[in-house]
Amino acid sequence: MLIVVALGGNALLQRGDPPDISIQRRNLRNASLAIAEIAQVHDLVITHGNGPQIGYLALQEMGSGKAQSQLDVLGAETEGMIGYLIDQELSRTLPDREIVTLVTQTLVDRHDPAFAHPTKPIGPIYSRTEADQLAIAHGWSFAPDGEHFRRVVPSPEPVRILELPAIRHLVKARCIVIAAGGGGIPVVTEEDGSVRGVEAVIDKDLASALLAHQLGAEALLLLTDVTTVQRDWGTPNATPIGEISPKELRTLSFAAGSMGPKVDAACRFVEQGGLMAGIGALEDAAKILARTAGTVVRL
Repeated sequence: MLIVVALGGNALLQRGDPPDISIQRRNLRNASLAIAEIAQVHDLVITHGNGPQIGYLALQEMGSGKAQSQLDVLGAETEGMIGYLIDQELSRTLPDREIVTLVTQTLVDRHDPAFAHPTKPIGPIYSRTEADQLAIAHGWSFAPDGEHFRRVVPSPEPVRILELPAIRHLVKARCIVIAAGGGGIPVVTEEDGSVRGVEAVIDKDLASALLAHQLGAEALLLLTDVTTVQRDWGTPNATPIGEISPKELRTLSFAAGSMGPKVDAACRFVEQGGLMAGIGALEDAAKILARTAGTVVRL
């Protein structure tokens, strides 16, 4: 069975962690154990988030006094860096498997209304005062993240994974493929057919659902730092959701900057013909696939 596994940003950096490579390696060792359990039996394509990393890179460039790179270039840097780290840690637990990291471009619509309404959180958390100061100094947009604030950037809808044929070839060769990191590098087409990068960060869950559908994967696992999706999250009436249909799940409301995209991605994948999508804790990956943990979305 072909499975697309989407690793949340917590697989590398947990809330409050500094962006040290040693910390990211340590966190990924735990992730690699969960992934290896599935890889023993199934074919895998792995995607990952990059919100914390791309935000930290932007801050580093800002502090260096040099001209700042566009977000698409920073996205490419994080795809290579994070893919390399995942590759190394997986190789420890799966020494007999070929693992390939593919820097991936994702086509978006240049007229997507998301460019005028930033929603995708990147970088570290800030106090309200810090966020207000940065907004004035750099023209950045911010949104609440719990009791704190994070920078938000445009997050256009993914339309097509440009490296899809290469990913298909690698999967056919039984490689574990790390692709569409951070949702892929956002690009648009020019009149002459060429592509150029744009200032945005694509939601990795929606890109993962698109990739899983286009690859014909049977399952999509969206792994994060919570054990299940919850009804009435954040209230005294919060209850975990076990197995649910896309139709029923779409009647519920979820936060746009956190669980909302995961729920939407899971529903899209199943609605388009996928056998199941699972949302849950990274360490429960195999159990979610077996439908004994997490939130399972299926018809």
